[in-house]
Amino acid sequence: MIIETLKHALMITSFVFVMMLIIEYLNIQTKGSWQNVLQESRWIQYMLSAFLGATPGCLGAFTVVALYTHNIVSFGALVTVMIATSGDEAYVMLSMFPGKTFLLILILFLIGIAAGFVTDILFKPGSLMIKKLGRELEFHDEDKCVWFPRAEIVHQLKNFTLQRGLLIIVLILFITGLSFNQFGPLEWNWIKITFLIGSLLALFIVSTVPEHFLEKHLWEHIVKVHIPRVFLWTFGALILMYFLINYLHLEAWITANYITVMLIACLVGLIPESGPHMIFVTLFAQGAIPFGILLASSIVQDGHGMLPLLAESKRAFISVKIVNFAVGLIVGLIFYLVGIWQ
Repeated sequence: MIIETLKHALMITSFVFVMMLIIEYLNIQTKGSWQNVLQESRWIQYMLSAFLGATPGCLGAFTVVALYTHNIVSFGALVTVMIATSGDEAYVMLSMFPGKTFLLILILFLIGIAAGFVTDILFKPGSLMIKKLGRELEFHDEDKCVWFPRAEIVHQLKNFTLQRGLLIIVLILFITGLSFNQFGPLEWNWIKITFLIGSLLALFIVSTVPEHFLEKHLWEHIVKVHIPRVFLWTFGALILMYFLINYLHLEAWITANYITVMLIACLVGLIPESGPHMIFVTLFAQGAIPFGILLASSIVQDGHGMLPLLAESKRAFISVKIVNFAVGLIVGLIFYLVGIWQ
C-alpha cells in the first residue's frame, strides 16, 4: 500500500510540475499584453479573471492580484479569479478525475463571473470592504524569454547549471517511467498521451530557456516552493484517505451529515494555502463526498493565490474571503436542496 501510494503521489507531483512549468513559461511569454484592454471593460475583466483562475496553479491568481493592486481590474474581478481558481489542486484533480474536473472548472468559471458582477454592484471603491490601492505595474526586461534561442542552446547545454541538469534528468526519468508503465494509466489513452506530450514539451522548455528564467521562475518558484508542498500534501492525503475510507467507513456519516461536512470544507477553504483542500479532493475521488461539497470547497479555497494580496491589503484579503465563503455556502446549500450529484 505504501509503495503504490508513493508511486501515485510521485505521478501526481510530476504531472503538477510539468503543467506548472508550461504555464509559467506561457505566462512570461504573454506578460503585460492585456493591460490597456482590461481597463476599458468590466466584462473583459471578469472573463479574463475567470479564465486565469480556471488555469491550473496560482499564476492566474497572482496575475490578477497584481492587476488589482495597481487599479487595473476591479474588486469584483478579484473575487472572480479567487472563485474560479483551485490552485495547485487543479493539477491533482486533472490527474485523478479529469472529466469531473473540467465540469468543476466550467461551473467555477460561470459562478466566478456572476459573483464578480454582483460584488461590483454591491460594493463600491472606497467602501468599508474595499480599500483603494494603486501604483504603476512594472515588467522587467529580463523576464523576456525567447521561444527558441538557437544561438544560446548549444552553449547552455554544454555548460549546463546544476538546476538545468537535475530538471532534465528528472523529466527524462519521468518520460521513461511513463513509457514503460511505471507511472500513469497502463493503457495508452488520452490521459497518458497528454502526460507524454506535456512532459516532452517541458523537456524542451527546460533545455532551451535562458538561465534567468530557469533559475528564477522554474527552480526558485516551482521546484523549491510548490513541488515539495504538493508531494507531501498529496502523499499525506492519500495515506489518510486510505485509512479513513477502508477502516472508519466515513461514507455513511458524510451522507447523513452533508451540512456539517460542507461547513467544515468551506472553513478549511479559508486557509490561504495549497494542500488542505486536497483532503476533500481525495475524498471525492474515493466517492466519499458528493460533488456539491467539493464545489463549495473549491469556491472558497484559492490555493495560495491570496498570499500576495495579504501582503498588500489585509482588508481586501478579508473581504474576498468573506464574499467567497458566503458564495460557497449558498452554492453548496443549493446543490443539497436540489439534490444534484448527491
